[in-house]
Amino acid sequence: MPTNPARAGHAIRSYVLRGGRMGSGQVRALAALGPRFVLPFQAAPIDAAAVFGRNAPLVVEIGFGMGQATAAIAALQPGTDFIGIEVHPPGVGALLQRIDEASLANLRLVQHDAVEVLGQMIAPASLAGVQVFFPDPWHKKKHHKRRLIQPAFVALIASRLAPGGHLHCATDWQPYAEQMRAVLSAEPLLANTCGGYAPRPDYRPLTKFEQRGLQLGHGVWDLVFTRR
Repeated sequence: MPTNPARAGHAIRSYVLRGGRMGSGQVRALAALGPRFVLPFQAAPIDAAAVFGRNAPLVVEIGFGMGQATAAIAALQPGTDFIGIEVHPPGVGALLQRIDEASLANLRLVQHDAVEVLGQMIAPASLAGVQVFFPDPWHKKKHHKRRLIQPAFVALIASRLAPGGHLHCATDWQPYAEQMRAVLSAEPLLANTCGGYAPRPDYRPLTKFEQRGLQLGHGVWDLVFTRR
């Protein structure tokens, strides 16, 4: 593993910052709710018990998009605390709105690069789970190097999981699913819970995008690995 895990796989970013337009409600949510629910990036591990006011299992979601699934999962699991990581402001604003609407006390957000957040804000062996749902598949072969699920980053994730903690990835792009399976299977700290692809766990809701794809006959592949 690299000497500085925060830089693992970081020479090439897995995302492109977009200047997407924020709706007025998202802007208001960011201003009103950001100070309470958005954690500033820091180069030191957070104290989750202090952040959430209790001791509870902690799960990190990487790249939550507009936050529909994140909010639903947090609502279904009130006994677990969640930190969602997303770089795009409209998604952060949208999830803040959902937090407010559902009165979710067990969810916090970080608007920063996930590699740096995991490497510096999350202590080793401290997480009950990490979720990576539908990351950008970077379809073109020349862009495969931008894919998030790469050996160095998976090693970093595994180091942040407590023994028995889970890493759950999902994608609707079969070639990426195959790469994910190969990369996760090669990580010595992780074990596949199903031997292959996993059935969708009950806690992961179907998104509108996923439902539309399934209606068109597109596949979805879930991978659930645990920390040895």
